[in-house]
Amino acid sequence: MSVLTFSGRDPVTGNALRVSVQDGIVRDVMSVPVQPGMAWLAPGLVDLQVNGFGGLDLNDGALEPATVTALCSRLAAEGVTRFLPTVITASEQEILAAVEAIAAAVADSPLAARMVAGIHVEGPFLSPQDGPRGAHRLACIRDADAAEVMRWQAAANGLIRIVTLAPEVPGAIAATEAIVAAGIRVSLGHSSASAEQIHQAADAGAKLSTHLGNGSAGQLPRHPNMVWAQLADDRLTASFITDGHHLPADTAKAMLRAKGAARSILVSDAVALAGLPPGKYHTPVGGDVEILPSGRIALAGTSFLAGSGDALRTCVARAAKMSGFPLSECLAMASTRAAEAIGLSGGLEPGARADLILFDWAEGDDGLALRQTVLAGEIVFDAGGGGA
Repeated sequence: MSVLTFSGRDPVTGNALRVSVQDGIVRDVMSVPVQPGMAWLAPGLVDLQVNGFGGLDLNDGALEPATVTALCSRLAAEGVTRFLPTVITASEQEILAAVEAIAAAVADSPLAARMVAGIHVEGPFLSPQDGPRGAHRLACIRDADAAEVMRWQAAANGLIRIVTLAPEVPGAIAATEAIVAAGIRVSLGHSSASAEQIHQAADAGAKLSTHLGNGSAGQLPRHPNMVWAQLADDRLTASFITDGHHLPADTAKAMLRAKGAARSILVSDAVALAGLPPGKYHTPVGGDVEILPSGRIALAGTSFLAGSGDALRTCVARAAKMSGFPLSECLAMASTRAAEAIGLSGGLEPGARADLILFDWAEGDDGLALRQTVLAGEIVFDAGGGGA
């Protein structure tokens, strides 16, 4: 197969790179002169929490493989090259049906096979309390059960990568040990746990925190509390939603700096309404909601969030604005570090899968202006026309 080349500026150094690709693999990376108007070049984005996008819903109770494949195409147009479709709290039969549909898409669609890096099941072993539970259905919240997770895994053909649970629910610590022993990562979230329970879960093998700073009570003890415990525990890598709505700028900055770039991941947590124009909508999960001109998705007539409406590329740019971290670090949080958190590689070194993005960005911008998305050496999105 012929060799393809992609050139752009390296966000780490500001110098220009040329990436040579053959058979979907990075062949070599060379320094080249910077050219006027040259785009930035970075690894493809890896989103560990996607509930839907552009009207495509993974949690409407009627998921079909075609919806998963369509979502892959839509996310490629946002610079995402790998992601975890996220199935939220539901009955066991509903979860089984959803993960079966995702597995079928991976089996039947080459695009889904390349982009779906696994499945994230967020719930149903979460806090039943209002506030920590968020929008998860109370009727489906239940005690932690590792045997149920194994049934999901069988239905998903081994695709389950992450299970988010609250460590204080009955059976959670024992379930964490069993789930981790089965090769699935446990993430802590939607919880009212004590600091001690957070550390017990980490002792049991939990490695991640799900959208830290959200999915908790509106008011917490000054200290100790579960947020400080998760920020302080170096065994936990935390994900953050830096869309500018889920975390105020000062909070996002303090949390990212406390956790550190090496233990932080950016996720979109995008819902089906993400990417749609402002207006009022009705959804199976949130009911009547409104997308405001700012992109905030709120329960109609209230200030309460009803999901995330932004793509990961927007979260990257806003993280750079809010945190003071350089763009290169924010990109890593949304690509290489996210991949590493689920046992994958996500860089552009020789021998790696050729997943990359080319984009325009200047300091202070509210997003990355995507030019191209390259998936395993194939251009799957081109702002000049064409897509997956």
